[in-house]
Amino acid sequence: MSTQSVEQSNKNEASTEPKGKPEITFDDFAKVDLRIAKIVQAEPHPNADRLVKLQLDDGSGIPRQICAGIKEQYAPEDLIGKSIVIAANLAPRKIRGEESRGMLLAASNAEKGSDDRNVVLMTPMSEIEPGSVVS
Repeated sequence: MSTQSVEQSNKNEASTEPKGKPEITFDDFAKVDLRIAKIVQAEPHPNADRLVKLQLDDGSGIPRQICAGIKEQYAPEDLIGKSIVIAANLAPRKIRGEESRGMLLAASNAEKGSDDRNVVLMTPMSEIEPGSVVS
């Protein structure tokens, strides 16, 4: 394979990788309230093919619902009982008619819509109580 072919191949592969975001200050990052939450219920979103509706125990004593675009990677029934990391102080919003109060953290190796996209939920390495602060 020629040098030009290798460079073009690398360029094509790089185009599917997630793009970086603008630099922020530590103070900006410190505003995000990252917490551990346990998934107590999971079901397909009634109005969206790619979304899962999750009921979470976030340690507050008040059930929290979030909607997440992870249905292609995770079966809802496999999520129940798992601990995840959430952004707990994200303003609530309606997603296809369902309220979402937060966002789960996940990593992906490619842009949304990529055929080879892999999405992995961020989870603690060992058990810790819902509501624990991630820092």
